[in-house]
This record gives sequence, structure tokens and C-alpha cells, in this order.
Amino acid sequence: PLMQTWALLMFPVLFLLLLLGYPVAFTLGAVALVFGWLFLGLDFFGLLPLRIWGVMTNFTLLAVPLFVFMGMVLERSGLAADLLETAGRLCGRRRGGLAFASVLIGGLLAATTGVVGATVVTMGVIALPAMLKHGYSPSLASGTVAAAGTLGQIVPPSIVLILLGDVMGVPVGRLFVGAVLPGMLLIFLYLLYILLVAWRRPQAAPAVAPAAAEGLDGDLVLRAVCGLLPPLLLVAAVLGSIFLGIASPTESAALGALGAVLLAVVRGRLNLAGLYQAMLQTLRLTSMVFLILIGATAFGLVFRGIGGDAAIFGFMTSHFSSAAGFLLASMVLIFLLGLFLDFLEICFIVVPVLAPIGVYFGLDPLWLGLLIALNLQTAFLTPPVGFSLFYLKGAAPSLPLRALYRGIVPFVCIQVAVIVLLASCPRCALWLPDLADRLQGL
Repeated sequence: PLMQTWALLMFPVLFLLLLLGYPVAFTLGAVALVFGWLFLGLDFFGLLPLRIWGVMTNFTLLAVPLFVFMGMVLERSGLAADLLETAGRLCGRRRGGLAFASVLIGGLLAATTGVVGATVVTMGVIALPAMLKHGYSPSLASGTVAAAGTLGQIVPPSIVLILLGDVMGVPVGRLFVGAVLPGMLLIFLYLLYILLVAWRRPQAAPAVAPAAAEGLDGDLVLRAVCGLLPPLLLVAAVLGSIFLGIASPTESAALGALGAVLLAVVRGRLNLAGLYQAMLQTLRLTSMVFLILIGATAFGLVFRGIGGDAAIFGFMTSHFSSAAGFLLASMVLIFLLGLFLDFLEICFIVVPVLAPIGVYFGLDPLWLGLLIALNLQTAFLTPPVGFSLFYLKGAAPSLPLRALYRGIVPFVCIQVAVIVLLASCPRCALWLPDLADRLQGL
């Protein structure tokens, strides 16, 4: 019991060091090294190289750099800018049209790029100024951009879902299929809220003047079709190959990366400098993910070696007599941690501890994984430390922080409502994956 108490102290020490500004990956490794040396001896770390080798040779995790590269190439090709401009001109004549277009394009970018930071910054540079220029309420404009840009947390091919699937032992393809319905529901509710605001407060979401919209003619419709069709075909090829069981997530990620390069080449937007920058950004992001994963592997090895997982398991099973109580407590814990920690730390440190307890209470791992992903997305948007808010503030420094905080509240409420719906009706998450399994004859 005394050893287990020391194991539980690893978390406060870790959070304190992170709040002091030390790098996440090296902090995880340092805390693991100190506690392991004090309570288990240095010989215990003989197991660590085998664990790290298992991480490095994990075929599923190979999808991470491939999907990141796909997103970076599409961002460099100017796809987001073209889509936002065309959709804005198509929808702008109606009240709330620019915000409506931003949500639709945010969902499409989430399904093609899957990199939240890049999507939020791109939309903050392009869509936000356009809405403010045409008289949109700063709170509605900023809230819409932040919420739409963060859809990449849940809409496949989400990096969060890949990592959660690997950590929880759930097939990533099933997670992707299960996330489709919650993702579409979020987009629908966002659009419904914008329509409601445009109806109740027309001055907050005015229509674009016909002169600014440049008339809806056949040429514009043709350009819109040409702009939307290639990314839609890419999404259909990547996700369709997973849903139909033709390819694994890693194989479809390779297909997506190749498709993104070909799309950029056909559009004449890819040169050696752009390709180099896309590869460099992919290298940086992938290195960060895997360094944190290696640090978390060391942390988890020591935590379990000292008996920390047994202590938390005993606490949860003795203090919560039902699955509902455990689920509520774990969701609140993840949400609160998400206010201060990035999703990577939560995926690699907290989820491996909570997932076995959820299985003990009889919770479906796929359903639990989707709830965690939605929860992390909500925390990504929630003041005062929502990461998407800081991305957007960095892209639009003149935007008042108060307007940004006020604008995001309705979208956070929508997120919470979807989490409650998914928690109270597991079939909403499990119906589509079960249907996909039946179609594949599984």
C-alpha cells in the first residue's frame, strides 16, 4: 500500500513540472527514471527497450505520419483557401451564409487534413476576416471558426482516434466508422445553431451584398464543383477503403498521402520547396508524438511496476458500484485534465489506466473511446486554456479575447449535449460499426 501511494504521487509531480514549462516527453521520462530508480532499481529498466521497440514497430501507428503528411500537403496546396472562398461566394447571399460555409468546409477539411492546429489557423486567416468584414458578430464568427476547425479531433481520419485505438486495443477502422455519426451530428447541430442565430438576430449574421458575392453564375458553380470534387473523392477513397474492409487504416493513409501529392501536382500547387516544408512539418509533429509516446511508455511501466494501476483500480471499483458512476467520474476527470494538458498526454497516460476499469464495469471499449474523443474535443474548445482558442487568437491577434470566449460557449454546450446523447444511447456509436461488420461478413 505504501508503494502504491508513492505511485499515485507520480501524477502530481508530473503535472507540477509540466505547469513549470518543462517539455512533456522529457518530463515523463525523467519522472519515470527517478521513481523507478528509487523504488524498483535500475535493473527494472531492462524491460524498457523491449517496450520502446514494440512502439516503434507498431504497424497501426505508421498511419500517424502518413495522415499528417497528407494534411500538410493539402494545406500547402491551397485547398483550404480555395474551398473557403468558393463556398463563401456560394452561400454568402443568405443570412449566416458565410458561417454556414465555414462549418461545412471545416468538416471537409477535418476529413482531408485531420490536423486541428493547421485547420484552425487556416480558417482564422481566411474565413474569420471575411465574416468580420461583412458585419458578422465577432463572437459568432470566432466561435464558428474555432468549433469548425476543431472537428478534426473526431471526424475521421482523426489522429486522436488512431492513438486511442492503439492504446485501448480497439480496431482503428471500427473507431473511424463509429465516429462518422457523432461527427455528422455535431456538424448538423452547428449549422442549426447558426441558422437559429441568423433568424433571431439578423444583424449578427448578415447576408453578403450581391456586389461582394459577384453573382451566382454557371461559371461559379462549375468552379465550386471542380473545387469540391477532388477532395471529396480523396475522402471517399481513404475512408471508403477502410469502411469496406479493402485496406487497413495504415494502408489507406498511404493511399491518402499519395492522393494528396497527386492532387497538389494536378492543381499546379506543389513545388520542391512546398514539398520540403510539408515533409519538415510532418517530421516535427511525428517526432513530437513518438517522443511523448516513448516517455509515456516509460512512465506507464514504472507506474504499473510500483502498483499504481492496482491502486486506481481498487479505488474506482470500491467507490463506484455502477458503470454509470465510473463513466461520469472518468469523463469529468478527462475534461478537467483536457483544460490543461494536450490530448497526447491524456491518451498515453490517463486512458491506459481508465480503459481496463471500463472493461471491468462492462463498458464497450469502442463506445468508451468515442466518448473520450468527444470529451477531448470539448476540452480543446473550452476556456480558459482551450488550445483551439489560442490557435485562433494567434492567427487573429486583433480579435478580442472576451468575444472569442463568449462565442465558443454555445458550441461547447452543443458538444456536451452530443456527449450526453452518446453516453445515454450507446447504439448511436455502435450501430454503424456493427453494420459495417455485417456487410464485410464478420
